[in-house]
Formats: sequence, C-alpha cells, structure tokens
Amino acid sequence: MSTENEGTAVPPAPSAPPVPMESPAASAPPAEPRPDQPPSQTPTGPQPHDGFGQAAAPTGAPHQAAPQDPAASHGSHAAHGPAAPQGHSAPDASWPPPPPPGTPSYGGGGGDGSGGGWGSSYQPPAPKSGRGRGGVVAALLIAALVAGGLGGGLGYTLAKNNDESGSTTVSASDTGGSVKREAGTVAGVAAKALPSTVTIQAEGSNGEGGTGTGFVFDKQGHIVTNNHVVAEAVDGGKLSATFPSGKKYAAEVVGHAQGYDVAVIKLENAPSDLKPLPLGDSDKVAVGDSTIAIGAPFGLSDTVTTGIISAKNRPVASSDGSGSSKASYMSALQTDASINPGNSGGPLLDAQGNVIGINSAIQSTSNGGFGTGQAGSIGLGFAIPVNQAEFVAKQLIKTGKPVYAKIGASVSLEETTNGAKLTEQGVGGSEPVEPGGPADDAGLKPGDVITKLDDRVIDSGPTLIGEIWTHKPGDKVTVTYERGGNERTTELTLGSKIGDD
Repeated sequence: MSTENEGTAVPPAPSAPPVPMESPAASAPPAEPRPDQPPSQTPTGPQPHDGFGQAAAPTGAPHQAAPQDPAASHGSHAAHGPAAPQGHSAPDASWPPPPPPGTPSYGGGGGDGSGGGWGSSYQPPAPKSGRGRGGVVAALLIAALVAGGLGGGLGYTLAKNNDESGSTTVSASDTGGSVKREAGTVAGVAAKALPSTVTIQAEGSNGEGGTGTGFVFDKQGHIVTNNHVVAEAVDGGKLSATFPSGKKYAAEVVGHAQGYDVAVIKLENAPSDLKPLPLGDSDKVAVGDSTIAIGAPFGLSDTVTTGIISAKNRPVASSDGSGSSKASYMSALQTDASINPGNSGGPLLDAQGNVIGINSAIQSTSNGGFGTGQAGSIGLGFAIPVNQAEFVAKQLIKTGKPVYAKIGASVSLEETTNGAKLTEQGVGGSEPVEPGGPADDAGLKPGDVITKLDDRVIDSGPTLIGEIWTHKPGDKVTVTYERGGNERTTELTLGSKIGDD
C-alpha cells in the first residue's frame, strides 16, 4: 500500500492504494458529461525494480485502479490522494526504487488542497523572501463560550432566586499540579516522555524546509527522526531541535536512509542531562494495545494523542510526490492515534512509555485542517517498527550509511493480488536475477511469482520489499513461489546493499 509519509500483507487486496481522484475546485460546477464522449483513460507504466537495488523496465500495461475498499486489507482507504503520475520515464538503477504508481506524497499533496496524503509529513515554515514551499500555520484556536440560562442542565443551581448568601459550588481538595499521576496513565507517560522529544526545524540552502519531530536516542545527543523531515537540510542546510522547555540547539545530520525513511541527527553542545526514551519490542506489540503519539501537528509542538494498535505488518510505500521521488517502504504498525503533518519522526509509545515505532505516514481525506489545505488524520496512521528503526539508527551512527537486505532480483511494482513477480528484464541491460546473487543461488528465475516470505503472504512487489527490509543481511528466509502454475519453496540467504545510491 502507498501512503503520505506521516502500503500490505493481508490478502487478497492489493498492497498499493487506489489511484486517487482529484477533487474539483469548489468554485467550478461539475461538467455535464456528453453522451458521445468516451471516458478518458490514463495509462501509466508501473516501474518494476529489485526492491533491493535495481529498477526494472516498465511493463507498459495500463494502470488499473485498485478496489475502492483496500482498507480492509492493507490500511489504505477510500480517501482520495494526489493522482498517479502520468507518462513514466524509463527507469534507471537509482536506489531506493521509485514509488509504485499512485503513491501520494509525504505532505498531503503539496499543500494545494488537491489531495489527502499517504503520510504524515512535516509542516512547511514561513516563506523567506518568497522562497520555500509554504508557511507555517498559525493555528488560532478559538473557544466560543455560549451563555445559557440558569437551569438544571448547567451543573449548578441557586437555592433561592434572590439568595445573596453565596454559591453552593464545591471545590476539589486536589486539582491540577497537586494531583499525583501514576506512571501507567496517559498523563504519567506524557510527563515522562515529553522532555525527551524535540521539535525539529529544517531548512535547505534554497530556503525550503519544514517542521517535524524527533526523540532522544542516546546520551551523546543523537536524535532519531524521519528522513523526509531533514532531507532538505542534508546538503548545506540548517537544522535545529527545540525541547519542550524552550531550549534550542543547532544540529547536524549524522546519517539518513531514504528507503527506510529514518534519519539520525546530533545536537551541537548537547546537554549532559539528556534522558533517552526507552525502546520497546515492536515484535511483541498486539492489535488492541494502547498507543500514545507525541509530535508537532500543524506546527503545534509537544502535542500528545492516544489510540490503539489497529493492525500490524501493514506494507506502506510513500514518497514526497515529486516526479523524481524515490520511495520509502515499511511493514508498519497501524494506529488510530491522531497523527498529522508535523508528527513525522515523533515517537509512538506503548502504555508503559516505551517507544514501539516512529510515526511516519498517514492516510487521510483530501480536506486539510486549519485552513491549510493539507491532509489531516482520519484515524489511519503508520509507524516504522522500532526494532527496524533501532537497527537502522545504529548503522547510521556507526557508518553514516544505511544497510539494506536484498534478494538480488528485479521485481515488478504493478498492482496485483497474486504476488511479487520477478521481471523478465533487468536495468540497462543487466540481468533481472543477479548472477551468483541470493535469488540465483536459491534457484529463482525471471517470471517466478513470490507469494510468501516465511509466513508472510506477499501480494505485490512493494509488499515484498517492505517485508525483506524488516530483515537483516545474512538472515535466512523461506520463499514460496509459483512457476508454471506449480507452487514451490526454497531457502534464501539475504544479501546486502550499502547506501541509497
């Protein structure tokens, strides 16, 4: 399934979301269809790739819209997002692979009000001298206080119409800050976790950038966040991280992984009293577990929302929506905790305050919030499991580059519910199955359709990619595949690829 950064292993629905439909402008009435006018069709050429390093040649087949209710299978839904790009150019060997057709952007369609997103993106800052992608939203929250008549529904009464002896209201003995909040309560978890979260401001050398969230990873000053939060500041940009206390620190990017959508930054002159958030075990999370999300939705820093784990192992593919965009893939934790643009990179906590994921993507309607035209939460948020994020973060701190598991074969990104097909063509004349690579050693051939990886059902190429990336290089997996109508299995040892290039 695809999302707006900030998808799917449950058959039989396909893993990619429906091709979104662009909403008509409010001022323009819908055009009356002419009887003699045939419906328009927009063929797209889905770009297959190895999911593991190489993009394969486009199939050239017209892109078909996915079913209108994919939410039942992989966390996407009938909400409309940006339309799929038209007229794909020939693929190249870039890494990570391009997003599958119809993959919406991190930021809700670029803030133009045209679509809802497949991910929770960061909030653009105020433009400088006309530069940048958009202004930070100054969300003015107005409470309308309606004066009602004196009566039984108001929660208080007067003993007598003309009683001047005083009010009959009763004050609580403990209130506000004097109340002890137990560690297991939402308030207790938030009070402990908030001091270890930061609001990140990123600005590129061209003036573009935005706002996101991160959390303290270690006492050395490393902060974990999303790649798409800091991407603008990677080459000569500026970064800062602000704690709820108001203390602000300059920061630099230590390493970033486009494919995983994980990045690590480091505070300059980091304080000595940093308290890293404890990391949980995302493999042990169960559907129905309570969740707490912390972030800066629409620029509102230090916001806490709650929900539950509504699904696990949701394959999610997302990108920034640009024509040259590369995709991020994950087998995500799905939550109904409210996640909006600006929550990206923030922690998803369990009821004990342990980090179980990094909030990265949402599926939302096309309507924005606070008059911004941006997408907002409809209760379908996606987080990178912390077990995967921890491995990636440690690699980035150690070497500055991500390491990806791979099978060494090109896979089609076409929407399908039948499995992940190994393509007949490679990239630039290369072999579709890398000679001597993991897939070749396991006996896989072009045209084989992978239907399972261990016990995970594989319904498409993006699903296979996300599932492979939950593993580490050197892991042994069991691959179930079909060839000539016959089902077969083989053992495969995953290879590795270093870097996003």
